[in-house]
Amino acid sequence: MPVRQTLSKPDLQLSYLEWHQGEVPLLLLHGLGDHALVWSSLGDYLAADYHIVAPDMRGHGESSKPESLLDYSFESAIADLEALMDHLGWSSAHIVSHSWTGKLAAIWARQHPERLRSMILVDPIFIWKMPNFFKLTFPLLYRMLPFLKSMGPFASYEEAEKQAQQLSQYQDWTSLHQQVFQAGVEQKPDGSWGSKFTIAARDGIFEDVMRVPGLTQPVYLPTLFVQPQKGVNRQEWQLKPYKTYLKNLSLCQVPGNHWPFLTKPEEFNRTVEVFLKQHQ
Repeated sequence: MPVRQTLSKPDLQLSYLEWHQGEVPLLLLHGLGDHALVWSSLGDYLAADYHIVAPDMRGHGESSKPESLLDYSFESAIADLEALMDHLGWSSAHIVSHSWTGKLAAIWARQHPERLRSMILVDPIFIWKMPNFFKLTFPLLYRMLPFLKSMGPFASYEEAEKQAQQLSQYQDWTSLHQQVFQAGVEQKPDGSWGSKFTIAARDGIFEDVMRVPGLTQPVYLPTLFVQPQKGVNRQEWQLKPYKTYLKNLSLCQVPGNHWPFLTKPEEFNRTVEVFLKQHQ
């Protein structure tokens, strides 16, 4: 079982889960609106061989939740991760990143490649800088994404759970899904229920996703692109930036949707294991 730890920085508290049986550093980065426990199956599966850390990114889970949108830049998130690695005594680590943090990992790899041993990008999104004509309409569409509807508010815990059971990441509701869901919601001061993920984090992250391009120059890091069969990256034009800029890229299809580590964890775990063993 992982242990919940906290890194105290001058500007925030960064909460993380740690599996410390193996020695090889492995950092697991969740996507937008999720939290560290989404990696519980993968962490348990790999724990014997790796020193695994999965943070709640700022604005998520048990970590601090700054109120300013400016506190949710890629720069701030990367600074959190480097502070965490320094705290752990890691000069570098393998990175598994999902969705929004797939773009974060790509930016990190081109800015500070020495900190990353390899990257696994799990159905990453929005790698490009958004065109100007998207800036009026896309925010509205983005905020209506189904998985963000679980933010609430809900009148009761039961209502919140009923909504969660309809979401793609919790397909065929399992005990793992229930644990992940329970860890991501809380009762608010007014008695309602909702996500620990905040609106400021949602909007601040979105602003930087729109503003900052992901891949702009060659990256030579060993990289695995995990492409779920029912994920968001199904077209060649979506894959082109990765194929263009990632010069040591492998692609692998896995079953499941945008959250293969929750919907098809056994196959996903084996895929990650094979790649990591090739690049230790």
